[in-house]
Amino acid sequence: MWLIPIVAALIGGWLAVKAVLDRGPTITISFSTAEGLEPEKTRVKYHSVDIGRVTNVAFSEDRTRVVATVILSKQAEPFLVADTRFWVVRPRVSGTQISGLNTLLSGAYIGMDVGSSGDSKRKFVGLDMPPIVTVDLPGQHFQLHSEDLGSLDIGSPVYFRRVQVGSIVNYELDKDGTGVQLHVFVKAPYDRYVKANTRFWQASGFDLALDANGIRLNTESAVSLLFGGVSFETPVESVSAPSAQGNTSFLLYSDRGKAMRLPDTAEETYRMVFDESVRGLSVGAPVDFRGVVIGEVTAIDVDFDAKNADVRVPVEVRLYPDRLRGKEKNGAVQRGSFMEKLVSRGLRAQLRSGSLLTGQLYVALDIFSEKPKVAMSKQAGRAEIPTVVSSVQELQSTLLRLARKLDNLPLESTVADARKSIKALESTLATTDRAIKRIDSDVTPQAAKTLADLSHTLARVDQGLDGLLADDAPIQRDVRETLREVSRAAEALRSLADYLERKPGAILRGRVEEPAK
Repeated sequence: MWLIPIVAALIGGWLAVKAVLDRGPTITISFSTAEGLEPEKTRVKYHSVDIGRVTNVAFSEDRTRVVATVILSKQAEPFLVADTRFWVVRPRVSGTQISGLNTLLSGAYIGMDVGSSGDSKRKFVGLDMPPIVTVDLPGQHFQLHSEDLGSLDIGSPVYFRRVQVGSIVNYELDKDGTGVQLHVFVKAPYDRYVKANTRFWQASGFDLALDANGIRLNTESAVSLLFGGVSFETPVESVSAPSAQGNTSFLLYSDRGKAMRLPDTAEETYRMVFDESVRGLSVGAPVDFRGVVIGEVTAIDVDFDAKNADVRVPVEVRLYPDRLRGKEKNGAVQRGSFMEKLVSRGLRAQLRSGSLLTGQLYVALDIFSEKPKVAMSKQAGRAEIPTVVSSVQELQSTLLRLARKLDNLPLESTVADARKSIKALESTLATTDRAIKRIDSDVTPQAAKTLADLSHTLARVDQGLDGLLADDAPIQRDVRETLREVSRAAEALRSLADYLERKPGAILRGRVEEPAK
């Protein structure tokens, strides 16, 4: 009997030692809120496997956060490194993602993403949002720099040939506040399509183009239309280049057109002075040469000309002359002399309307061969391109001259004469109207009666002609008798002519009776 307590003590000791040996590490995780955290209920899962539980939830010392104490299983000991991340998995609906719906029935739990650091750690700061990319997901991170964030956000998709191949995982402002740095992740094997010369652009919204090929509407997807996105493409000449290394930095352009445009290796600054209103012209407005954008407006100023007591508007532009040089861009012509040649041939700057709807202006460069030849001058240290008045200004001037001519016309006397003429015309029309009414009341009935009498007379003539032309009409018989008499006279004349032909002397001796034969 004395052995029973000894055996029980040994079993209890063995169980206690086993519990201590099987017990995993204890860690603390601080969160901004305790939503979804319940002691002894909230589990910790890694790849959907329970590896621990929350044993206590308390405020941090400064009371700004809550600290969850978590006991993990022993097998989780290697996972507790410096870059391991924890977050609370619960139902979430963000711009592009819906996650944690399975926790509606099972309850919230703490998710875990095991880092790759070699430093062990026991105190962690939990994430407020689940990570877009886990450490074990194959692929590469890249950096994009943009002037602003636009409609992009964490989780916005990254597209390659309209296939979603990654996401934006984070963004931050530059230290000097001049731009935004975005961190994107491109999954394997799509990361191999990112080359050193790859171009990235914002695929948010849609791109509407109207040209000779019709109307084209380009957008990556309905998701990018609503929540924004990033697309990338590699120029054809760089497709076979080696893949870019991870964390390589790229520029993020606002649209595909700007991204795929050849980089301008040279730029020149020029000055233009306009003597007209520049309302509608803004910094960044394009400088156009016969439909080709070759630069942009960089500054608009106002300058008082003390010599002529006039106010002028100098506009500074940045030109990319390589876009005009074509094959000569290899250096056959010096930069400055190229523009000087064009100016000597009549190159002038002119303000033109870019949109009748918005009233925006742009600067157009063109050759005005009828303009007198001038040499390019320099003002305020800048080469100056001569200007000509805009078509709108010219139209306004023409209308102003026309208005002045109209103003000089004797409009009052002309109007008075016109009124007199109108009154005379009204009187004539009244007289004509009365005459027409009189004709209608007096002449028309008489004319109708005359026409009726004429019709009756013609009917009687017609009846008379019918009587004359009848076979038994007296006149027909008299005519036929007369014709018979004429026929008999003609027969007598023919006999007489025959007798005189045979005996011409009968004219002198008279007719002699011929003896009977």
